[in-house]
Amino acid sequence: MQPIELFFPFLNKPFKAVITAHQKPDGDAMGSTLALYHFLTQLGHEVTVISPTNWADFLNWMPGVDKVIDFEANREKSVQIVNTADYIFCLDFNILHRTKHLEPVIQQSSAVKILIDHHQQPDTPSFGYGVSDVKMSSTCEMIYDFIVQSGHSNLINLDIATCLYTGLMTDTGSFRFPSTTASVHKIVAHLKELGLQHSIIHENIYDQGSEARLKFMGNAFLHRMQVFPQYHTAIMSIPKTDIYKFDLKTGDTEGLVNYLLSIQGIKFAAIVIDREEERKWSFRSKGVFDVNIFARTHFEGGGHANAAGGRSSKSVEETTQDFISILENYKP
Repeated sequence: MQPIELFFPFLNKPFKAVITAHQKPDGDAMGSTLALYHFLTQLGHEVTVISPTNWADFLNWMPGVDKVIDFEANREKSVQIVNTADYIFCLDFNILHRTKHLEPVIQQSSAVKILIDHHQQPDTPSFGYGVSDVKMSSTCEMIYDFIVQSGHSNLINLDIATCLYTGLMTDTGSFRFPSTTASVHKIVAHLKELGLQHSIIHENIYDQGSEARLKFMGNAFLHRMQVFPQYHTAIMSIPKTDIYKFDLKTGDTEGLVNYLLSIQGIKFAAIVIDREEERKWSFRSKGVFDVNIFARTHFEGGGHANAAGGRSSKSVEETTQDFISILENYKP
């Protein structure tokens, strides 16, 4: 993988591009893809954002989201667009299987793949150009740098600022995680100088939940949470029956695992959710306990030192018991 700086000269020549992110895109994934979309279209390029799957309703207010194509709902159209692209920008993931069923389409494409991501252990041979920096707070921070370092900071408008702030805010836990550096605050200051209305974005992301979601969360805390003080750990197991009972939508479980870390003495939090195809794990930690290593070692996952994900083909009950058994070998 060649350094991203070597790609900058190609920004001056018209091209067709596809921008994609990981499945079930969150605020940073959608924010970074849309920010890059608005930037590249200003330069005169033909750009299409393709999401591997659907996304949470609380992202539907974002500028440009109406132009995003859901691959699973529009496979034939998506394949045609990918097959005619010159470049495929891969944002907020660093290994192609994170794009789910879109993976083989990207692999078979002759387009040059470009990586912009901040997760650990990237699959660099899969990309022609790229930047991978785990010290970055978010992919949105990296897209900001991409625009500025390529010499086009003058093109950052309110649409781009709005998308960038969304990812900066969500991936830093509203600027409370250790990844919130001075550089992050400087970026936010610049976006504010452009006229960014940050409180509106916060309301659109965090204050649009349904009554059913709130009831689901109450039920989860009351009936699905286990605390292991001897291991400084809390876990929550969500069966499929809860998803049906409370009519959960994509994104309704977003951020739930973070609440477990608010318990006094808890340094390691985990949540497993029963999905149609598999059981999905989310891991969070405080301090030096590395959940990326934990996820990669035991649950076919990975991510960051303090935030990672994983999966299991076992039942919720079985994979939960596996987790509890594994805990005995750790001292979070």
